[in-house]
Amino acid sequence: MVALVPLFYILLRTGQNGVGEWWELVTTARTARLAGTSFALAVVVTAGCLLLGVGSAYLVTRTDVPFRRAFAVLAALPLAVPSYVAAYTWVSVADLWSSTARFEGFWPAVAVLILYTYPYVYLPVAAAFAGADAAQEEVARSLGRGTWRTLATVTLPQVRPAIAGGGLLAILYILSDFGAVSILRVDTFTRAIFTAFSAGFDRATALSLSTVLVLLTVLVLLLEGRTRRRGARYESGGASHGTNVVGLGRGRWWAAGGLAAVAVLALGVPALSMVRWMTAGTSRADSWGQLLGAAAGSLTVSLAGALLTMVLALPIGILAARHPGRLSALTERAAYVAHSLPGVVVGLSLVFLGVTVLLPLYQTTWLLAFAYATLFLPLGVAAVSGAAAQAPPALEEVGTSLGRSPAQVFRTVTLPLTLPGIGAGAALVFLTCMKELPATLMLRPTGLDTLATELWQATSYQRYAEAAPYAFLLVLLAAVPTWALVRRSGVVGGAPPAKQARTLKEELLTHD
Repeated sequence: MVALVPLFYILLRTGQNGVGEWWELVTTARTARLAGTSFALAVVVTAGCLLLGVGSAYLVTRTDVPFRRAFAVLAALPLAVPSYVAAYTWVSVADLWSSTARFEGFWPAVAVLILYTYPYVYLPVAAAFAGADAAQEEVARSLGRGTWRTLATVTLPQVRPAIAGGGLLAILYILSDFGAVSILRVDTFTRAIFTAFSAGFDRATALSLSTVLVLLTVLVLLLEGRTRRRGARYESGGASHGTNVVGLGRGRWWAAGGLAAVAVLALGVPALSMVRWMTAGTSRADSWGQLLGAAAGSLTVSLAGALLTMVLALPIGILAARHPGRLSALTERAAYVAHSLPGVVVGLSLVFLGVTVLLPLYQTTWLLAFAYATLFLPLGVAAVSGAAAQAPPALEEVGTSLGRSPAQVFRTVTLPLTLPGIGAGAALVFLTCMKELPATLMLRPTGLDTLATELWQATSYQRYAEAAPYAFLLVLLAAVPTWALVRRSGVVGGAPPAKQARTLKEELLTHD
């Protein structure tokens, strides 16, 4: 229901203008061009994200690549860089190399968006790789299968739910992104919608285009649903004592070089550009106090948004993984609808809801947290369902057979085994909340500033020296929870889910 609020708003407002006017607006050549560009960009970028995200996750969790713990954290950090900041930094660095050729258009947008979107795939897949049943891989190798055949036929099928969920998040994020496509001058639905709202005040056109974007999202969800294997999960054999580490030989340094290149491109280019900004001028005299206030605001609203989102995502994710069917599939897909909408549409829908229905919550932190939950609920759902699909159902059956109630089984068995997914989902939601801009600008309480809003206000007036400290602090704050949550997920340390499953089984049999 939370995720459907913007859809109700769009249908209500569009219906007030009449079906005839809506049909005239959506059956134009411009709408067809927007649809083609938006869909092509989403497909190409998602393919790149799957390749980069799954590859990085496999290298840092299943191989002997050097410095893999450092790379495991670095691979998640690009998610902390707002797309509009990433795009501008690439434009400014590209201008250093050539003053005539502009860094803009479809393929530059593809390159930038892949670098800053692939963590949507990397985080849940890395957690899934860390928890995949190594016993099945040992059996495959004992039957004569090589490393890469085992990867293709045993390991990847185990983590398929996480791959599908991460790919779905990536394609929906691309459909909703405004910052990068605007700076790089690529005409997509989000850019057209934002322009109609802000520049032309043409709400009818903006809402009509939003309905087409919703239909495009439904098409993506239907296609993804047809490729999903229902009930995919691993069954722990209990014989493995951890994940299998694949030796890459001389290739380990080539793999490390590839991971380092991705980190340099995704993090080094923005850092270089921001260093230029800070050395080119000075910020305002009160910048330190304003910087700390914005940091406190970001932490407050992001924590509230992550908490509310994960509370709502937990039952949906477990329902989708444990009880596949039409009802669970419909509930899960409904959570994805708003994720493809621009933040300005979600913000307007909640402003309307706040002033008409939830007036006591209007201009409060919790209405903004509600907006974050509406926008980012799929991030939590995908991570939770991927982890829950890997949790062996046999352990829950053992707990039930020993006389424990469903609530006790959930608390002592299901929840601990799903914690890696909860951690990965919380990391995704927290980081995305910190950089979210349109809904935050519209719904934040009066007097509350965040790093994202201060960064946007400075860059919108081309005060880049002033913007640089906010950008650096945004990445710095994101690094700490990212490292903690990646570690908690079992990617770079801690007990892997397979070992947790064996420990839980021993505790069940011992205590009961």
